[in-house]
Amino acid sequence: MQLTLKRIFFFLLAVTVTNYTPLFAQPLSGKEAITRQDSLRGSLNENRTWWDVKKYTIYVEPNYTAKTIKGYVQLNIEVLKNHNLLQLDLQQPMQIDRIESNGRQFNFTRDGNHFFVSIPDGFPEKTRQTIMVHFSGKPTEAIRPPWDGGWIWRKDKSGNPWMSVACQGLGASVWYPCKDHQSDEPDEGAELRIVAPEGLTAVGNGRLINQSSLDSGRTVYTWEVKNPINNYNIIPYIGKYAHFSEIFTGEKGKLDCDYWVLEENLEKAKKQFQQVKPMLQCFEHWFGPYPFYEDGYKLVESPHLGMEHQSAVAYGNQYKNGYLGNDLSGTGWGLKWDFIIIHETGHEWFGNNITTKDIADMWVHEGFTNYSETLFTQCQNDVQAGNEYQIGSRKNIDNDIPVIGQYGVNKEGSGDMYSKGSSVIHTIRQIMRDDEKFRQLLRDLNKTYYHQTTSSAEIEAHINRFAGMDFSKLFDQYLRTTQIPKLEYKILKGKLSYRWSNCVAGFDMPVKVEMDGNPTWIHPTTTWKKHNGKISGLQADPNFYITLQKIN
Repeated sequence: MQLTLKRIFFFLLAVTVTNYTPLFAQPLSGKEAITRQDSLRGSLNENRTWWDVKKYTIYVEPNYTAKTIKGYVQLNIEVLKNHNLLQLDLQQPMQIDRIESNGRQFNFTRDGNHFFVSIPDGFPEKTRQTIMVHFSGKPTEAIRPPWDGGWIWRKDKSGNPWMSVACQGLGASVWYPCKDHQSDEPDEGAELRIVAPEGLTAVGNGRLINQSSLDSGRTVYTWEVKNPINNYNIIPYIGKYAHFSEIFTGEKGKLDCDYWVLEENLEKAKKQFQQVKPMLQCFEHWFGPYPFYEDGYKLVESPHLGMEHQSAVAYGNQYKNGYLGNDLSGTGWGLKWDFIIIHETGHEWFGNNITTKDIADMWVHEGFTNYSETLFTQCQNDVQAGNEYQIGSRKNIDNDIPVIGQYGVNKEGSGDMYSKGSSVIHTIRQIMRDDEKFRQLLRDLNKTYYHQTTSSAEIEAHINRFAGMDFSKLFDQYLRTTQIPKLEYKILKGKLSYRWSNCVAGFDMPVKVEMDGNPTWIHPTTTWKKHNGKISGLQADPNFYITLQKIN
């Protein structure tokens, strides 16, 4: 999840919520000038495109007292083209100590947060290669996670060390060397080997496949993910954890649900996490099967509010309903469920299963996941409750900059990607006028782009094809401008005229209205249209995110 800079401190200081604060992490939508570092991080240059990551194996050993880490990353790659320079990303002040492959040690140079590795003669095309990268240093510390990113060094209430990482937005390269670009997920998953001090447990993504002892009472916990995974989702958790589990019988059979929480919160967790099964049932109904049955589903208590870490969702909502006990919609519906459980799990479908190649298109992650809150509210209550929650969330839209950001420079768009992105989806649902077809659209998206990276343009085109409608102007209006369409109308001697204004050229979205209390559909364009018959008043359906203005 993302966050606009002006909102960073809000939930850290506020006791009650008066405005919606988009969750999470490190803000990347500032208006500062684009730098070479932005381009190196955000672009797919020739030093990145010749190799495809197949699997990450990460070994990490933290030193809690010194706030340092050391370890290695084993890069299993496929060589797509012979090339003798490789870009690796690792943010300052972390260091790469050495790089080797097949008995050869490679030289490298540093350019800010990026390393360029010289590989004499390159590797043969269409081969698999293993590159070992040893790293160490004192990673950036996250002081206010997840709003800022880095390694987290905390203690639980009993004084036990409690460690993790929050790095969405800022990037996984804040702590381990990788190709830090969303377009290249490791196709064969990842293995995370975490060294835990004596008396503590290490939890990672996927399933625990090995546990071995070291000296001084330390233990290496090895976790494995079999499915493709975003770099920033590969996260270690180390703490005084207790564990419990249950089985959810879903569309693909039995899904293991595991919960790792601080020992002191075990009973609270057993009560609060009862929301998981009805949530999974609702989401599978709307989105299709949970995308990672092979890796299981986990909630892991974290030393920060929460994040959508694939198959190991970070949970820190203090075992309260709402967002830290507050309703982000202002309607009351948001207090009937735990925001972090629902929202972060929604990302398993949108963000983790379907991933955008460029973070400029992050609305696909956040807009659809924000809409999962509306759908869960409907599942627990009724359609009207879902509509009220959705409409209430709109008050949080700023319309500061467009929802879609700038491509190729690691810059996302506005934090409006949450509520405004959700409003786009809700509007499309209204126009389709067929909830079952809309449900099948959401399921088809998750089936078509299953474990894939994509783009907003591809998602938009797919929605158009599936719905059999052209929403191109709607997407342009809401995602690429900050203007809210205005339905202007005038009534002269009982005769209604109407049109769209404050909109992109050719905007022609149909809209549901009430004429003297009678619901009907009209199809305005940017030129005046007349309605047959006499009326005295007009109201717009509140499910549409528009403004209405009477022209005298």
